[in-house]
Amino acid sequence: MAATAMTTLPQFCGIRLKISAASVRSLAAVQPMRRKGKGALGARCDFIGSPTNLIIVTSTSLMLFAGRFGLAPSANRKATAGLKLEGRDSGLQTGDPAGFTLADTLACCVVGHIIGVGVVLGLKNIGDL
Repeated sequence: MAATAMTTLPQFCGIRLKISAASVRSLAAVQPMRRKGKGALGARCDFIGSPTNLIIVTSTSLMLFAGRFGLAPSANRKATAGLKLEGRDSGLQTGDPAGFTLADTLACCVVGHIIGVGVVLGLKNIGDL
């Protein structure tokens, strides 16, 4: 019976639909598929004050603050084996007095987003978000 239902469904040829009388009658009996929810990856970011948005903005801002004010490694401050930051000349041009470059900005934003996504997924897993 499943094989006959497959042959009576409408057939597409390019962007035009071929409909026969038999397929119209069989489509009336087919019920539409209903979705029960958003699935495992459904996240609500409805407006700028949503909890997910606030977490991402906060984690990215904190990471940018840490990179700009010398609390995190950057292009001009590398981390040693003892995790102490020491200055060096990277050769990158910057107009910032602290030597914060575009590469540092992008790297800090990426790490901030990674931390934020981890927090959002962790809170979603335990049911607090």
